[in-house]
Amino acid sequence: MKEMLMAQQQASNQWSYYQAKVIREHLYRSQMMLLETMLLDRGASMKAEAKGQVEGMIKTMKEEEKRYNQEKKEIEQEAKKLEEKRDEHRAKDPFFEFGEVLLQIAIVMSTVAILTHSAKIFSFAVGAAVLGALFALNGFFMILHLPLFH
Repeated sequence: MKEMLMAQQQASNQWSYYQAKVIREHLYRSQMMLLETMLLDRGASMKAEAKGQVEGMIKTMKEEEKRYNQEKKEIEQEAKKLEEKRDEHRAKDPFFEFGEVLLQIAIVMSTVAILTHSAKIFSFAVGAAVLGALFALNGFFMILHLPLFH
């Protein structure tokens, strides 16, 4: 459960980072469009030096927009990997929980069997322990995927 929550938090952080990149990309795009519009409107009446500076800014903004676009793709891939990791841990969690419960039942029942000298209760305790261990092992190796636990 702890690993699942950690992966979920990391994925959420990546998606927030992704959103920040998208916002920056959009800001560069909108500023670039404003400068292009200004250049179309005033380009003929602008001094050559000012026009060159505006064109340089437009070029820089296009490069920055491309950079943010590329960076956000990488961030998206990382976020999706973290979500897959979260889903993997989510699938394993019920097996560990049921295994823990069965092992605790086995401990209690074996104590009762010792106090009452009952072979039937001890057999039940051994069965619960074996089943609990199998659940725990399945949690590690995911040999069986049971639809009941999803």
